[in-house]
Amino acid sequence: MEMATRIIADSSFGCAGQRCLATSVAITVGEAGTAFREQITSVASARKVGYGLAPEVEMGPVITAESKQRIESLIGKGASEGAEVLVDGRGAAIRGYEQGYFVRPTVLDNVDPRSEIAGIEIFGPVLSLTHVQTIDEAIDVVNTSSYGNMVCLFTSSGAAARKFRYEVQAGNIGINIGVAAPMAFFPFSGWKESFFGDMHAQGRDAVEFYTQKKVVVERWPREWSRKF
Repeated sequence: MEMATRIIADSSFGCAGQRCLATSVAITVGEAGTAFREQITSVASARKVGYGLAPEVEMGPVITAESKQRIESLIGKGASEGAEVLVDGRGAAIRGYEQGYFVRPTVLDNVDPRSEIAGIEIFGPVLSLTHVQTIDEAIDVVNTSSYGNMVCLFTSSGAAARKFRYEVQAGNIGINIGVAAPMAFFPFSGWKESFFGDMHAQGRDAVEFYTQKKVVVERWPREWSRKF
């Protein structure tokens, strides 16, 4: 749990959440909910925020004042939809950089998967928590989303991992690793509203796109006959 929490925190709050594959929603299953809630709250609260090039700083500012305003408004939106703000990153002031566009790590709890905040790419250091009781419920939450870019599972169960990889509707899947951007020899396989076009841009799909293919059908009978 400790390592999973650190990996998820790095994905959610690294680069101040300004990555297309930053973790936005964490779905906990069963009794993992309480332990994860406590640990992610502690990690988020303790993260060192400040000037991004300072060696002791773990998270820098967001890119513009408009981005800061948007992220903070979405945090408020989540609260108005019924989420509990466990760690509130709004109104951050960093000594010596009071004019900087800082939003501290934020954790929203009990986020309804059907809420607006759950379906928005916040592009900021905000993690939403959703709690379910079974792996089937967790997969259902993922599959009912209109997006399907990347999803990860942290588990010690091989059976759960096998079920997850075959049933979840997402193009990029991680098992016990953080959200990883596939290298050039893997297809970047977004699904549903996370993909535009006919073929994916990396891996075999890219080769197929630039390949003029030929189909040859042959038959070499020892004796010619209409009998097959």
